Amino acid sequence: MSVSVVIPCFRSARTLPMLVTRLMPVLRAVSVLHEVILVVDGSPDGTWSAAADLAARIDGVRAIRLSRNYGQHNALLAGIREAKFDVVVTMDDDLQHPPEQIPLLLAALDGDGLDLVYGVPYAEEHGFLRSLASRSVKAGMAGALGIRAARKISAFRAFRTRLRDGFDELSGPHASLDVALSWATTQVDAVHVHMNEREHGRSNYSLRLLVRHAVNMLLGYSTVPLRMASYLGFLVGLIGLFLSGLVLWRFIAGDTTVAGFTTVATMVALFSSAQLISIGVLGEYIGRIHGSGMGRPTYVVRERAGSSVAPEMSHRSGSAGVS
Repeated sequence: MSVSVVIPCFRSARTLPMLVTRLMPVLRAVSVLHEVILVVDGSPDGTWSAAADLAARIDGVRAIRLSRNYGQHNALLAGIREAKFDVVVTMDDDLQHPPEQIPLLLAALDGDGLDLVYGVPYAEEHGFLRSLASRSVKAGMAGALGIRAARKISAFRAFRTRLRDGFDELSGPHASLDVALSWATTQVDAVHVHMNEREHGRSNYSLRLLVRHAVNMLLGYSTVPLRMASYLGFLVGLIGLFLSGLVLWRFIAGDTTVAGFTTVATMVALFSSAQLISIGVLGEYIGRIHGSGMGRPTYVVRERAGSSVAPEMSHRSGSAGVS
């Protein structure tokens, strides 16, 4: 299979030369056609100079420089849309993902059974809090976003390039590659790989950024918060009905001495419920509009069999209708 390796780069001037030096022999061994795409995500250090130098010296290496720091997933999308070959491999720039482990991903992907393979470590390479936050985010992705393979997700992945057709229109500042890939396929698996400690510096993906990414995914790709407002409205409505009955009972029993209290209390409880329910219903409609505007595909063609007309004739037939 032909392979495109996409690497988002940020503050990695010291690790890129070693990474590419180790990566190229691996790619030559597993694929005749291959390329490495270095996407420099607005890094303030000498990362662009290092990437541009590698692209000038080594055949098959390309470098892309973004105008500012857009974030890891946005940089990945930029590289994936530049990929030329059948399979895309994504990996980090800090040598935590050993290039020598790429054949394991490609071997798992080989054949017709899978479209996406994640490389997961044998043991967590982060501290307790970071690992706990990461597992919580994955659990949230599985529950709120309906991604069944969420617990297998990692930044070390290999997938068939055709999956990008499923998120061709994805745009906006809060992109999530794993959510977008889940739109295009359910044929997902994971393999265990060895991962290394970071060679230099510390991870740019801090606990704060991980939480921020989780919030962006929840608000950007899910209507769960809107549904929660609806559920809250119904819950408040039930409580309001109960309180209304209680207030009326006390009024009939003569326990209420303040004039108008029964009417005011009943109206506040019922109208508060009506407002929350209305906001929830309105939110559902806004959420559906939001969902249709995310660029989520109607379908993605996995393969075709049998004869077909030429593409231009097919286009004309589709526009003219069936007679």
